[in-house]
Amino acid sequence: MDNINIVEWIGYIGSVIIAISLTMSSIIRLRWLNLLGASIFSTYGFIIGSMPVAFLNMFITMINIFYLVKMYSAKDFFKILQIKRIENRYLQFFLDYYAKDINKFFPGFCEKYLNQSFNNDELLCLLIIRNANVAGLFIGKKISDDEMQVEIDFATPEYRDFKTGRYIYRQNINFFEEMGIKKLITHSKNKAHLRYLNKMGFYEQKNQHTEKILVKQLVSQNNS
Repeated sequence: MDNINIVEWIGYIGSVIIAISLTMSSIIRLRWLNLLGASIFSTYGFIIGSMPVAFLNMFITMINIFYLVKMYSAKDFFKILQIKRIENRYLQFFLDYYAKDINKFFPGFCEKYLNQSFNNDELLCLLIIRNANVAGLFIGKKISDDEMQVEIDFATPEYRDFKTGRYIYRQNINFFEEMGIKKLITHSKNKAHLRYLNKMGFYEQKNQHTEKILVKQLVSQNNS
């Protein structure tokens, strides 16, 4: 492969990464990929001597850096809203709107909800509010005095940067402790969701099922 072909490949790679970045639903992922693609394409512009291409993409790179710094340094406001009734109309709308995405991570959950296979007294149903927007949904079912099974822990595509999960499982542990919950149990077959659970402190429990059973022991910062 000669030098000309290598240079062309640099341009192709930069272009493809920029194109892929535009398909991201997460703004942070979009910014990171766009930053990488623009940096590569700017390098390509300098190599071939095209200053308009080089400086335009350098400018795009700096814009991405500016907004990434701004996003990572910004303080988000979180709040939990507890839904007392499983028949809540907004909850129904939320599940209908995100049904396809929810079923990727929690197969059959929406059908289970529609069939009313829940008992209101058994469930903890929470909407996670982030900067006045609904960022996620958590529904847990108490299966013993100190154990809760996570039925769904869903973050909307715009807020899949782990901050919502950290708020539930790290910063808000006292919410569960006040209910006497010491252990959370969940299961999943989805690789992306399993990675998320591992980051949130869940560990795999040995079992004979095809689905992986994961457990998180709740320890508040006051006791750690």
